[in-house]
Amino acid sequence: MSKVTQKVRHLPMRLVIGIAVLLLTAWGALALWHQMPQHPAARWIATLAWSASGLSVAVSLAGLLERRTRRIAGFVFGAATAALLMWWGTLQPSHQRPWADDVAQLLEAGIDGSHVHLKNVRNFEWRSETDYTPQWENRTYDLDRLRSADLVLSYWMGPHIAHTLVSFGFDGGERVVFSLEIRKERHESFSAIGGFFRQFEQILVAADERDIVRTRSNARGEDVYLYRLQMSQANVRALFLEYLHAANELRRTPRFYNTLTSNCTTIVFELARLIAPALPADYRLLLSGHFAEYIHDLHGLTPGHRYAELQALGHINERALASDASGDDFSMSIRQGVPGVPADEVSP
Repeated sequence: MSKVTQKVRHLPMRLVIGIAVLLLTAWGALALWHQMPQHPAARWIATLAWSASGLSVAVSLAGLLERRTRRIAGFVFGAATAALLMWWGTLQPSHQRPWADDVAQLLEAGIDGSHVHLKNVRNFEWRSETDYTPQWENRTYDLDRLRSADLVLSYWMGPHIAHTLVSFGFDGGERVVFSLEIRKERHESFSAIGGFFRQFEQILVAADERDIVRTRSNARGEDVYLYRLQMSQANVRALFLEYLHAANELRRTPRFYNTLTSNCTTIVFELARLIAPALPADYRLLLSGHFAEYIHDLHGLTPGHRYAELQALGHINERALASDASGDDFSMSIRQGVPGVPADEVSP
């Protein structure tokens, strides 16, 4: 068999290996870049050195280097890959970092009979995204007075991606909202790509609606939608308790946030699946902006309405901004006209 024929036969295998090397090179470059933001010079050196080693192997697989040079390139890349994976394994989540003010405190939940005691409920007064008065509170809720759960979606980067929150309502108008978020440090800002590369820990925030919903609709100008969830009282209670369990677990054991597998939408799905194990997986769990439509298709929103109608009536921004000007109760104002919300929740 001629050398030319041998090379042709080896081309498919070389192509597969070359693609794998390029993908690994890209992953490693992004991992290094997002893990070293506080050391700009070292970040550039490490990222460029790693990328050069990967690209040299890709070039060698194309047959553009001598055999000896190919072996050296392969050895260097193999050693670099081993070192990179060993370093990756040393990255561990922590609760001990210089956290940003709005994620500085971890939620702690205690249950005494039908009473739930929450420590570190966030109730900031937001004047703008960067101008605020911090306030953390201890609150007690009576599970026997728990009545409703609302799904809240806040859109901040187009129609396909949204932040997902669940707001629980009690007799007498008390409400508390749960939200899984990145736990960013003071120098950090959110990065969807960084969320794939262990850049952030996660935190489960419990907050007042005027804090966590109003900051999105009024301070940040995000498009916010609210939907009444159709759940039995037993399932509302079970979902609420699952959030408390998740908060205490996270307090005991820190975890990394992951943009794809451990985010604000997947936690809602995971908790709901504990109650209803037959919930189907769906692409809309990844495209979180369509999560409410997914729930609607499962008959989990107010019946008798098309999804487009529920979405239009659930858009709260105009009502949220008006409540600032009028001084009306925020939670009552944003529920005006939302299907499934009874009259006693929208009037004093």
